[in-house]
Amino acid sequence: MKILAFEFSSPQRSVAVLDHRKDEFHESQISPASGKLGTRENRPSEALAFEVIESAPGNTMKPLGMVESALHQAGLEREQIECIAIGLGPGSYTGIRAAIALAQGWQLGRAVKLLGINSAEAVAAQAQAEGLRGRFSVVIDAQRGEFYLAGYELNEAGVRETTPLRIVAREQIAAQGNETLIGPEVTKWFPTGRLVFPRAAMLARMAATRTDSLPGEKLEPIYLRETTFVKAPPPRVLPAL
Repeated sequence: MKILAFEFSSPQRSVAVLDHRKDEFHESQISPASGKLGTRENRPSEALAFEVIESAPGNTMKPLGMVESALHQAGLEREQIECIAIGLGPGSYTGIRAAIALAQGWQLGRAVKLLGINSAEAVAAQAQAEGLRGRFSVVIDAQRGEFYLAGYELNEAGVRETTPLRIVAREQIAAQGNETLIGPEVTKWFPTGRLVFPRAAMLARMAATRTDSLPGEKLEPIYLRETTFVKAPPPRVLPAL
């Protein structure tokens, strides 16, 4: 399956293309003592993920240019893409909305699968791929002096969520003690944390194992705050002159 991924939720924006093959044969070496010189087994394989990364501010981001660059590197055309993975945040409102809009438009033109992925989970998966092991808290700016926080345990087998995503005050994070903090901008508030960005290449690899695709209109950003608004008063009636 040829997967295109957009991750625009953090200051480091990225697009990646991954060619994931489910039924490719691989040679397996068997000990001569078994009487077999070798066998062929059927197991998943993935080609190199071609990734384009930018750190431009949201209003100067050129997502279509990044897509074209990633496809060119992979040697693929737009019509060959079968699945699109999108980082749903939490994070940049503008970036996440741009990723969703691009995916929705693509699905209108082509019958592709769409997969929305939690960007905090993608941070944890990226940290695991970078060799981090143990318990970590993913920290993402939620504005208003608050933060999105989720706990994960990283080991050789993969990533396990230990505490679900929630919004907390800075003081609550500081009170956690020695648990290592990771995230795309974490060192701005917690200097001992470690910068780990959600990456489009990781989204693509996560999408290769997922089956929970959605129609475009069902994709929604991950924001935990309830939407509040104040109804505008009725228009004033000006007296006749």
